[in-house]
Amino acid sequence: MAFPQTPIDLLAEMQIGGVWTDITADLYARGLLTIERGRPDEATTVDPGKAAFELNNRSGQYSPRNPRSVNHGLIGRNTPVRFSLAGPQSYLALTGLSADIISTPDHASLDITGDIELRVEASLEDWFVTRPQLLLGKWSATAGQRSYRLSVQQGYAQLLWTTAGTTTVLAQTLLPSEMPRRAALRASLDVNNGAGGWSARIYWARSMDGPWTELVGGTQLSGTGITSIHSGTAALEIAPTSGTSLPALGRVHRAEVRNGIGGTVVASPDFRLQPAGTTSFTDSAGRLWTAAGAAAITNREYRIHGEVSSWPPRWDVSGKDVYVPVEAAGILRRLGQGKKALSSTLRRRLPSQGPPAAYWPFEDGRDAVQAASPLVGCPPMPVTGFTFGQDDSCPGSDSLPAIGPAAVMQGPVPTYVSPTSDYLVSFLYSIDAPPASDSVMLAITTTGTARGFVLSLTPTGFRGAAYDAAGATLFNSDYSADPWGPGRWFRVDITAKVVGSDIQFAALFIEVDGTGGYGDWLFPAGTVGNVISIDTAFGPLLDGMRFGHLGVFPGANLTVWGGSDNGYGGEIASDRIRRLAAEETVPVSTDRADTPLGAQRPDTLLGLLRQCEAADGGILYEDRERTALRYRSRASRYSQPVALTLDYSVDGHIAPPLEPVDDDQMVRNDRTIERTNGSSARAVLETGPLSVQDPPDGVGIYDDSVTLNLRSDDQTEPIADWLLHLGTWDEARYPTVHIDLAAAPSLIPDVLALEIGDRIQIINPPEWLPPGPIDLIVEGYTEVIGHPNDWDVILNCSPAGPWNVAVLDDASLARLGGGASTLVSGINTTATSLSVATASGPLWTTSAGDLPLTVEIGGETMTVTAVSGASSPQTLTVTRSANAVIKSHLAGAAVDTAQPMILAL
Repeated sequence: MAFPQTPIDLLAEMQIGGVWTDITADLYARGLLTIERGRPDEATTVDPGKAAFELNNRSGQYSPRNPRSVNHGLIGRNTPVRFSLAGPQSYLALTGLSADIISTPDHASLDITGDIELRVEASLEDWFVTRPQLLLGKWSATAGQRSYRLSVQQGYAQLLWTTAGTTTVLAQTLLPSEMPRRAALRASLDVNNGAGGWSARIYWARSMDGPWTELVGGTQLSGTGITSIHSGTAALEIAPTSGTSLPALGRVHRAEVRNGIGGTVVASPDFRLQPAGTTSFTDSAGRLWTAAGAAAITNREYRIHGEVSSWPPRWDVSGKDVYVPVEAAGILRRLGQGKKALSSTLRRRLPSQGPPAAYWPFEDGRDAVQAASPLVGCPPMPVTGFTFGQDDSCPGSDSLPAIGPAAVMQGPVPTYVSPTSDYLVSFLYSIDAPPASDSVMLAITTTGTARGFVLSLTPTGFRGAAYDAAGATLFNSDYSADPWGPGRWFRVDITAKVVGSDIQFAALFIEVDGTGGYGDWLFPAGTVGNVISIDTAFGPLLDGMRFGHLGVFPGANLTVWGGSDNGYGGEIASDRIRRLAAEETVPVSTDRADTPLGAQRPDTLLGLLRQCEAADGGILYEDRERTALRYRSRASRYSQPVALTLDYSVDGHIAPPLEPVDDDQMVRNDRTIERTNGSSARAVLETGPLSVQDPPDGVGIYDDSVTLNLRSDDQTEPIADWLLHLGTWDEARYPTVHIDLAAAPSLIPDVLALEIGDRIQIINPPEWLPPGPIDLIVEGYTEVIGHPNDWDVILNCSPAGPWNVAVLDDASLARLGGGASTLVSGINTTATSLSVATASGPLWTTSAGDLPLTVEIGGETMTVTAVSGASSPQTLTVTRSANAVIKSHLAGAAVDTAQPMILAL
C-alpha cells in the first residue's frame, strides 16, 4: 500500500460558520500534527484528546477577534476541527436522516415473494440505540409499498416483511453484547418451513466473509401459517425510512439481497470498491445505485474530532511570519470544565412531563421558608411548620423537608388547559409509623363537581373524601394498606377522570422500588374541572413526616415518574449513559453494558458517566468519527480477536525501543469493593508470587478500596474477585509500542482501524525477551503526522492476558487449570513422557477428543498428545518446545495448562 503523502492524503478541516472547510493548505509543515487519545500508561480514566498543530495566519484569518479577518464572527472558542487520512477502502457514510440514502429502482429480480436472504456489513455509531435503525430494505414510508427490510432496534436484529404491503410480520433476536462497531448481519426467511409455518434465522459475523454465528437469544423467529412477501414497486434502499424508523447512523461497507436462502444474488452494492466521491454505480448484479442528500461514498478515516479553545497569535521579530499554535481538545475537556452537579432525577424529569401545571420539588435549603418552583409562571408554595433539608434518603431526590405538628401549605395552581379533561396530583412522602387516628396529608380545591378532595393517612391505610360546592360529602371511603415504615418512601398518584358516565377519583400508593395499594371512588356524572389550589393543613399526628415533589398535571398519565423516583435504580450502565447523554444533548454511542447500577444521585454529568464506567469496568472515551463520546463495555474486551499483528523480525514493524517494565505499578492483591450506601466485599490473594505474603513468598500487601454505585450488595463480591484477578496478573508490562508507518506502510490499514481497547500482538520477539506472542491491549496512543513521509504511532498498552476469558468450545480458552499438579521426577531436554502427580483438583483428561492440549512447565510449553492413568500419578506424552524454549526441569516443578481458563465477571 502506498504511503499517504501530506498534504495530499491528510485533510484538515475546520467548521467555519457551521460549514466544514478545508484548511490543509494553512497547516505549517514545520509544526508536526500531534494527536493524543485514550489513557496513558494504565491510567484509571481517559484524558481529553488533543490535537496540536500550527496554522499560517499571515492574513489574520485565524484571529477571531480581528474584525479584518475573513472569519470574523465565524470562528471562536470551541470551534470544531477534525483531521482525516485516506483509508484503504471506501464506504457509504450515512447521517441517519431520511433524505441521506442510496437506492436502486424497483426491478423484477427484487420482487421476491418467497424465501429471501439479506446481508449487510456496517460500522454503526451505536448498534444498541433505542430508535429503530434501518439498514437495507424494499420498504416505503407509504403503506402498501412495504416488502422486506433488515434493521436493528434496542439491541435486537430484526427482519420485517409484509404479505400485502401493510401489516408487518416481525422476526427478531438479541444482538450479542460483544457486537463490535464493524460487523455484519445476515437474515433469512423460509416462508414455508414444511411444518405449516414460517421460520427465520439471523446471524452475525465480523464481516460478510464470515464465519457466521447464529443468534438465538430472546428469539421471535417462527410463526404459524405459511407466509409470503409483498411484491411492491418501492425502490431498494440503504437505508429506508418508515415513520419514526430512520436510516442507520454510521457506515455501510457492502450489502446483498438473495433470492432464496443462500440463493441467487440480485443486489450486491460493494462500497469498498468504489472510488471516493462516486455518486452512482452499477453493482455486480446489474443494479444501478444512486446516492441522495448527504449520503456519500468516501474513504476518509478520521483521526480525531476536537474543539479549539484558544487562538494565541504569534509572530517572529520581523512580523512576516505570523502563525497560530493551536491545541484542539476532545469533548471530555469541555464536559469536565466548570460544570455544576446535575439536579436530582425527579427534579430533572418531572418539569418536562406533560408539562405539569404546577410543580414544587421541596428540595430547598435548610433556611428556606417557602418551596420554590422551577416552572416559569408557577409561584413558590407558601408553607409553615416545615423544616427543609432534613432527609436525603429518597433515591430520586435531593434532601427533603420534615413537617411539624402544625404544618400548612397553601398556594394557588396556575390556570391551565387539560386536553383530556383529567388531572393528576402526585407527591412523595415517608413516615416511620402510622398515625393513631385519621390525619390529613393532602387537600386540594378544584373547579369540578368535587370542589374539594382530601387524602388522609389512617391507622390501617388511607382514606379518600370529596365534597361538593356546598360542602356535602360525595364519597368518604377507607382502604387498607401499609404505606409507612422506617426508611420506606412512597409516591402517591391522585387522579380524576371521566369513566363512562361517571367521574372516577383514584389514589395509588406505591413504594419507591416496591409495590403499593390502590383505591378508587366513583360518583355520578359531573365535571372533573381543574385543580386551582393546594389547601393542606397537615394532621398533627403526621409530625416528622418527610414530604416532597408535589406536582399537578393536566392529564391522568401515570408514567410521569418514569423510574425517576428511585433514581433509576437497577438501570444498566449502557442505558444510563444513553439517557444522561440524551438529557444533556451530548452525542454518545455505547456497547451493551449489563451491569445494574444504584440510584443516580446529584453529580456532574461527567461524574455520573464515570460512575457507570467504574461500575461496569469499561472505557469512556472520545469518538474520533464525530464530536461525541463512546463507551466500550467490559464485556467487549473479553477474548477479542487480534486487531493488529506486529512482527518484530520484520524491519519497520517495531521502532525502538521495545522495553518491558516489570514493576508493581498495577499490583493490587487485597481489594475491597463497597457499594454506595451499602455493604462491601473483600478479595485477597493469599498465595503465589504476587500474593500478600512477604517476599520471597509474595510481594507484601498492596491494598485498595473502591466505592461503586451498584444496584445490590451481592454485586460486590464478584467484582472484587475480578479486580483482584486484574491486579495480580503476573506479567511484564509494555507501556509503549512504537510503530513507524513510513518504514512499514503495509501496517497502515490495520493501524487506521485500531481503536482504544483493541487487542494487538507482537510475534517473534527478540531472544532476550520471553517467547511470544506478546499480547497487549491498546489503552491510548500518540500519533505524529508530518511532511512528507513522517507518520509515527506510539501505542500505550497493557497486558491482554487477563482479558482472555473462557470461551466455550475453544481449544485454548476453555481449558481448566491443572490444579496442584507437579512432576514426579525430573526430565531432561529430550524426554517426551512425563509422570505427573495431582495433589488436589481434577485429574488430567484421558479422552482423545480433548487432546491435544498445551501445558507449561518452568516457562517451556509442551503439546500433550496422550494421557494415561485413571489415578494420580498419570503419564503425559508430550511434544517439547512449543514456544521455542527447551530445558531440563526438576522434580516437583509445577505443571499447568498454558492458558488456564479464566471466568469472566
